[in-house]
Amino acid sequence: MTFLVLERLSKQFGEQIAVDRLSLAVGKGEFVSLLGPSGCGKTTTLQMIAGFQPPTSGAITLEGHDLIAVKPAQRGLGIVFQSYALFPHMTAAENVAFGLEMQGVARAEREARVKQTLALVGLAAFADRFPRRLSGGQQQRVALARALVIQPRILLLDEPLSNLDAKLREDMQIELRQIQRTLGTTTILVTHDQSEAMALSDRIAVMNQGRVEQIAPPSEAYERPATPFVASFLGRTNVLPVRGSGNGHWMPAAGAASATITIRPEKIAFAPAGQVDALSGTIKTRIFQGNHWLYQVDTPAGLVIMIRQNTGEAVPAEGEAVRLFWRAEDMVPQAADGART
Repeated sequence: MTFLVLERLSKQFGEQIAVDRLSLAVGKGEFVSLLGPSGCGKTTTLQMIAGFQPPTSGAITLEGHDLIAVKPAQRGLGIVFQSYALFPHMTAAENVAFGLEMQGVARAEREARVKQTLALVGLAAFADRFPRRLSGGQQQRVALARALVIQPRILLLDEPLSNLDAKLREDMQIELRQIQRTLGTTTILVTHDQSEAMALSDRIAVMNQGRVEQIAPPSEAYERPATPFVASFLGRTNVLPVRGSGNGHWMPAAGAASATITIRPEKIAFAPAGQVDALSGTIKTRIFQGNHWLYQVDTPAGLVIMIRQNTGEAVPAEGEAVRLFWRAEDMVPQAADGART
């Protein structure tokens, strides 16, 4: 069932269009990420949902009711910012309790909910600590607990993990997804981190220059990108010129091309002896990355990136001639204007 609806939502600052006719329907309990590069409009979209920015045009409805007409403090939303925004003079428990105090929740209930929420985020033993005595990850958990304790209708996350180191960020991604599934809170995440969006989300809305280019589950957006931008933003990909072979197949083209295709590096393999349909090339670069090798291969169709898992077997060296192949179903044809063919 549709819970939150953004309909042709736009925001303009002077002559600059930050968000351009964005439409998105979010189901109750769903985790949706707004993903894109800096300046694509994702944070502005979140601010319009929160009420911090009024839309230039369009509508926002929550359970069928106009959300734009509701004051920000009365929208019942929980928000976690990139900077944590904790009160330095308050303990973890006092920070978490702040929103409940503003709501006039009775002390006994307030204390019980704070205790329960701190336990949920793994900070039961840190209730009396001030922010300066907490690590970055612990401060982020306090910020999350403060947003969750008010039992929000929607949880809004604005780049909440970007200040954490890589290992801690991965750990927090797992914890955040588990907490969201436990509570069933409808959640909207703003991020520029592709792996984070794919790890956490039920669906991803990939944004570019104020517009949504694709809304899909992570696996679908990755495997079947709707546009070259989506293909390139969601991990590494190859964009190759191709021409029709006349029998319904696409063949890499060194010269004039009738279209382009995208193909993921991990879908490409070295052709075995006797393979007929293969692309010849020479290995330009070979980089060892632990569990896999990353190759750059010069071909008549351009530079091709491919990944080969590290199986312990001998691998081709730089300067060696190779032939590449992939399955037809792993190619995604793209039209010249960027729309999928």
